[in-house]
Amino acid sequence: MTILITGAGGFVGAELVRQLLSRGDKVIAIDRNLSSITDLDQDNANLNCVEIDLTNEKSMFDLFASLSDQGSIKVVHLAAVPGGAAEGNPDLSFDLNLAASLNLIKLASAHNNKTRFVFSSTIAVFGDPLPVQGVDDQTPLRPKLVYGMHKLMMEVALATMTRRQEIDAVSVRLPGIIARPAGAIGMKSAFMSDIFYALKQGDEMTIPVSEKAQLWVMSIRQCVQNLLHALEVDGEKMPETRVVTLPALRVSMGDLAQACAKYCGADTSLLTYDPDVKLEQAFGAHPPLSTKAADASGFLHDGDVNNLVKNAYQMID
Repeated sequence: MTILITGAGGFVGAELVRQLLSRGDKVIAIDRNLSSITDLDQDNANLNCVEIDLTNEKSMFDLFASLSDQGSIKVVHLAAVPGGAAEGNPDLSFDLNLAASLNLIKLASAHNNKTRFVFSSTIAVFGDPLPVQGVDDQTPLRPKLVYGMHKLMMEVALATMTRRQEIDAVSVRLPGIIARPAGAIGMKSAFMSDIFYALKQGDEMTIPVSEKAQLWVMSIRQCVQNLLHALEVDGEKMPETRVVTLPALRVSMGDLAQACAKYCGADTSLLTYDPDVKLEQAFGAHPPLSTKAADASGFLHDGDVNNLVKNAYQMID
């Protein structure tokens, strides 16, 4: 089986490529810039790297035409303009997060019947403020950000295409994934990852949310494991919409800081809390989370905050 990964040069995509190759899968890695996976053996017969702009319809059509003799493929669609960048440039978000993504569905559907199409959605589809009593599978979707709006529109499109038996979709709503590279561009939630690097390097850091801020987080390692599971999960075990919110851990910023400091032998006195009200409302006011549909479908979280931090640091190290 061949797996086509968009956004393969990104934080999650690059690690997914590595994991798929390690288990012997054939991978078509596509992105505008694939420099993050140049450490991989470029002579690996199972790896096909294609630098391409997903918004260029002709280039994408030609790419799929070149795959006509490769048999069935599966798709993992990770490429996206992230939240902060999408808010600053909504036209670019429309072009990539919606128009190019819809075109990708069309091309994948035409390539082979009922292509398994794994789509990385986001908890931004819930909007903010979140209901204080908690979020579950019945919580209304009220995105406020352009990013969340476009992701929700894609969820609807994939659910419809699956009902029409033209695609075999699995959409997974990702929480905060840690630890992203320090200072991740376009990510308003970058502070969740920056703390890992600051404490490891013994640097001072001002955190833009309070110590009591509640976060939904998952390590990159567990995120990739969930994407691998999404490639194989029985669709009959999924909700009719084929969408699940991944079972993130809910932890306080203070507890995450303590766990990071304990793991790398740092002192939390390096940290100063200077809450930004709007930022905390969007990224630090996450209520209890219930993910029964994801649990029943076999998706997992990291277990506890200490294991989450261990998983994250091991990827950094």
